Amino acid sequence: MAYIELSGVTLDLPIYEVQSRSLKRQMVRLGRRNAIAEDNDGVVVVRALNDISVRLESGDRIGLIGHNGAGKSTLLRTMAGIYSPTHGVIHREGKVVPLLDISLGMDDNSTGLQNIKLRGLLLGMSEAEIREKQQQIADFCELGDYLDLPIRTYSSGMRVRLAFAISTAVDAEILLLDEVMGVGDASFMHKAERRLADLHERSEIVVLAMHSNHEIRKVCNKVIWMDNGSIRMFGPTEEVVSAYERFVAG
Repeated sequence: MAYIELSGVTLDLPIYEVQSRSLKRQMVRLGRRNAIAEDNDGVVVVRALNDISVRLESGDRIGLIGHNGAGKSTLLRTMAGIYSPTHGVIHREGKVVPLLDISLGMDDNSTGLQNIKLRGLLLGMSEAEIREKQQQIADFCELGDYLDLPIRTYSSGMRVRLAFAISTAVDAEILLLDEVMGVGDASFMHKAERRLADLHERSEIVVLAMHSNHEIRKVCNKVIWMDNGSIRMFGPTEEVVSAYERFVAG
């Protein structure tokens, strides 16, 4: 059974070539007076996550909510192993697939077909899996003969469609998503929503950050409310989202 558990996870990110005094003024304006410090080497660090403890288990569909800069994307990246905690530990069981930047690993000078392989390998797919799924990816992105051309010749919409098709072909046990929609016209968006729903069903655990409370309510059974790098509230979706909406409304 898949699970992911964070125990006392704190993350400090170094900020080089910055005056601590000017940064402190900026952080005070953002309401994060105590978020910066200097390490033993005199490097300015920002506390991006503060003492996060949570356990997610098979069947969980977790929504992340909170204002911009609250720590949602940072938490996803830490769960994915992109960031290593400064303090605390993370235990994971199951294949983790982060869909945080769906264009990551794609090469402008390579063809669409070559990028299917490049991006697939980056997502942890074997070459055999990529060969097996290549036609399905090609059919879904609807790029036809353009797949034989370097992606530098693509429009931004074509690039995103290809990246989305590759990224959502992967099989995950723990799926981490960060606002991956916005992939084309209305008809393709409808296809993309169905494909994401199918990906959710195939994954044991899903954690997603979205700005749409409506979508969070529709998809998630639990919600984490992030506030200034800490978990302010964690519980059933309606309970947490309603509390957050009351807070935002003042």
